[in-house]
Amino acid sequence: MSSGKHPGQFYTEVVGDSTFTILRRYQNLRPIGSGAQGIVCAALDLSTSTHVAIKKLSRPFQNVTHAKRAYREFVLMKLVNHKNIIGLLNAFTPQTSLKEFQDVYLVMELMDANLCQVIQMDLDHERMSYLLYQMLCGIKHLHAAGIIHRDLKPSNIVVKSDCTLKILDFGLARTAGTGFQMTPYVVTRYYRAPEVILGMGYKENVDIWSVGCIMAELIRGGVMFPGSDHIDQWNKIIVQLGTPSQDFMQRLQPMVRNYVENRPRYAGYSFENLFPDCLFPPNSSEHAGLCAEMARELLSKMLVIDPEKRISVDEAIMHPYINVWYDENEVNAPAPDPYDHSVDEKEHTVEQWKELIYQEVMDFENKERQLGSAMQNHTGTDGAANSKPPAADGVAKGSPSKNRQR
Repeated sequence: MSSGKHPGQFYTEVVGDSTFTILRRYQNLRPIGSGAQGIVCAALDLSTSTHVAIKKLSRPFQNVTHAKRAYREFVLMKLVNHKNIIGLLNAFTPQTSLKEFQDVYLVMELMDANLCQVIQMDLDHERMSYLLYQMLCGIKHLHAAGIIHRDLKPSNIVVKSDCTLKILDFGLARTAGTGFQMTPYVVTRYYRAPEVILGMGYKENVDIWSVGCIMAELIRGGVMFPGSDHIDQWNKIIVQLGTPSQDFMQRLQPMVRNYVENRPRYAGYSFENLFPDCLFPPNSSEHAGLCAEMARELLSKMLVIDPEKRISVDEAIMHPYINVWYDENEVNAPAPDPYDHSVDEKEHTVEQWKELIYQEVMDFENKERQLGSAMQNHTGTDGAANSKPPAADGVAKGSPSKNRQR
């Protein structure tokens, strides 16, 4: 297949420890983050005069796990289309044939900060509830495609200074191992629901637990359940929330149940003790629902160990602390095409995954060439509506928070 590329379209620049070979339209590279899945740079897109983020997937073909993850991320980014989920603006490779193929670059909207930075700021109820509302809208859209995240965390949620928020990744593949094992931490599991930690079945409201953990952290300024491994994390959860009911225990696998039932029993603390009034900002003068009491009530419905008794995404969106921002077009945006979960179960060789990814990149590049001016139409910022919080000094430029539990 002819790629339609010529070498002059690309240039190479060393960024930190990595080498970026990218289209000339992207200039002024600046590293802004790195993780297990790749290195991210900010850049100026000369074609649209906008700032973008370019992610170079980290050695996507070094093993089957990396290759499968790269394919899944790329397919899902093409699939979803919602203002609260990061959008894919472009995708390319400098290589011109499958034989040479080794690098994948994904171009996305550039945001100002991730939620880890926001946690250190003083937020009023308006901003806090609006951030949570957007998280829930994004999660609902993923669920509409049959994607249950299971791994939401502050580092993978990004915000702009106008308080708009986007979810940055798509969580765990359905086949990802999540059994209750004493394994060293490779990734942060602080926000994973009890049913994921304990290797149980799960449904959509597994993601509500993660939102509850993030909300708790926004209020407290520190991680709610900072376990050093699965077992320590389970202990942190039951010490604060109390040992779950016998009905919950009955649903555990025998080995896990045996361990859990033999732990010391804890009564847990009331939410008034876990989240006293002094941790909250002043109650809103504009919205009656935006107050410490309502925030605490929402937390008490999200941070429920037993998923059978935990609030659903739809119920959370309609809660008085959240529904002040309700917009039908955001809550019930057109559903994406369903995600083909057989991808998560497929057993391909690295070479087969590589060919699938190459085909996806080629298809994307060909569509971009055919559409021509589509980039200009697609880019631009999603400004918050007038009824939303104003440009958030408390999000992008907030002062470090005070008087919080650490």
